[in-house]
Amino acid sequence: MVQLWNFPRLSASRQRRLARAMQVSLIGILLVGLYDGDSSIIVNTVVALCVTHLPAVLEREYDVSLDARLSLWITSAVFLHAFGMVGVPWTPLNPYQSVWWWDHLTHSLSASVVAAVGYSTARIVDSHGGAIELPPRFMFVYIVLFVLAFGVLWEVLEFAVSRLAFLHGGEPVLVQYGLEDTLLDLVFDMVGGVAVATRGTELLDDVIQAEFPTPSNS
Repeated sequence: MVQLWNFPRLSASRQRRLARAMQVSLIGILLVGLYDGDSSIIVNTVVALCVTHLPAVLEREYDVSLDARLSLWITSAVFLHAFGMVGVPWTPLNPYQSVWWWDHLTHSLSASVVAAVGYSTARIVDSHGGAIELPPRFMFVYIVLFVLAFGVLWEVLEFAVSRLAFLHGGEPVLVQYGLEDTLLDLVFDMVGGVAVATRGTELLDDVIQAEFPTPSNS
């Protein structure tokens, strides 16, 4: 199984340049949304841009330096979602409408980021919590359940936002396409969670240990 977040054969500097290129592209997508007056593209792209700047904020405000692979991983997830909404300019369809697997890809990738956050939080608590000890088997189940819980909350949010927009005659920022789509979204959320639980923890452990070293018992 290929570790998508490992980005083999890419130096750290190239990974950072690629992440920066995606950030610049997100600005272009935002301009398209502003030109078209599409509130869905505008809101989702602004949120995506904010997320891509989280690594820089963590480093500046809390002196937490994220691995270049993690920054690229996070940026890729939000970039593919935003790009999927607008696609290539002057074409009738965007990837979410014309590529059947695009929604599955973005859900899996976004879920993997959520899983990484959940795992990192649990590992930091485990390392610094004294009597608290989380065995590997529990950690696997925890990651999957954490992702599914977040996925359910997201689907509820999508439903609420789309219903409110419908009631007020506005354009929904988030759209839900029915029960089948919701179930598929949760399935691919679980795929992202399982991927992190089985293949991504080694990278995350390296970052956690570097930034939050386990206290010495001596």
